[in-house]
Amino acid sequence: MQQPQEQQTLDLLSTPHPRENQSQKETAKATQSLDYVIRSGIAGGVAGCMAKTAIAPLDRVKILFQTRNPAFEKYAGTFTGAFKAGRDIIQFSGVRGLFQGHSATLLRIFPYASIKFIAYEQYRALLMPTKKSENSARQFVAGSLAGVTSVLFTYPLDLIRVRLAFEVKQGEMQKTSLLITCKQVYHEPAAKNGWIHWNIFNFYRGFVPTLAGMIPYAGVSFWTYHKVTQFCRYHPMAIPHTRTHPTLDFDPTRNDLTASQRRQLEKPDLTTWAELFCGGISGLVAQTSSYPLEVIRRRMQVGGLYNPDIFFGFMSTVKEIYHTKGFKGFYVGLTIGYIKVVPMVAVSFAVYEKMKHALDIY
Repeated sequence: MQQPQEQQTLDLLSTPHPRENQSQKETAKATQSLDYVIRSGIAGGVAGCMAKTAIAPLDRVKILFQTRNPAFEKYAGTFTGAFKAGRDIIQFSGVRGLFQGHSATLLRIFPYASIKFIAYEQYRALLMPTKKSENSARQFVAGSLAGVTSVLFTYPLDLIRVRLAFEVKQGEMQKTSLLITCKQVYHEPAAKNGWIHWNIFNFYRGFVPTLAGMIPYAGVSFWTYHKVTQFCRYHPMAIPHTRTHPTLDFDPTRNDLTASQRRQLEKPDLTTWAELFCGGISGLVAQTSSYPLEVIRRRMQVGGLYNPDIFFGFMSTVKEIYHTKGFKGFYVGLTIGYIKVVPMVAVSFAVYEKMKHALDIY
């Protein structure tokens, strides 16, 4: 019967003997090699670019809502608002307007996703070298550290992307470009009023809430993905529907398993729809846990457009949002956020797993 065989497999995985632990430690060591780092970086970068491209129009509309762009604030908070905003963007700027700022997005997302997945694999190898050492706290810490590491290196590109997405061409307004926006941000006088008079700090508006939001977002995202994939891979109710090979075609108790058989035993392949499902659930949970901090971050990032002479602090931005919109102001655009994040994270994790297979890393 299928269930006893799968239960036997689960027993083997849940109580690994020393030889299995040694094999898993060797795998963790291989993860830290330069070859693995390069391949996982390529896989993560491609996954991030494909995911962002899939939801670029929704991302543009969401940023316009979050930052209360005057031309689109009237559409925020309504079920059809996103569609009306998209209609207006096409009217003013054509279909290309839906992808305004996407070049900056791709410039940012490839290194961001690449660093994020590289960092996660490395932190996971350090914190959880064997299956016995895996637990929820370590999964959360590995994911959070990966998110923080990636955002440290790529935040200026995110700010430029938001500025480009915020600008809306109406009538004879000056054309916006990546270079023009970079020059504008760099020459804003706000940084000179701070305690360190470096113009480069203009590119780090909203950095503190970004870090504060990244810890729960990345941590919850990777943790949830791990939990849901574990369910899909090993739970008897899920196995027939989620695995590419629901039953094993070899004896898992043998001592002479091949590398491919050992890999199939330790990490069974999931169907594409199952991988998309796991990623979608992780995106849904992560978005809910960190969305208010994302709204605060966006408002701080575009603060230079409203008043280029000063930085908008974290607490002053929180007070301004609450005074203007109340508690619901921290969740403006959440519906479109769900519509955007669920498919984005689903595509990201699914493509990453496919790329790992294509590049022969596990």
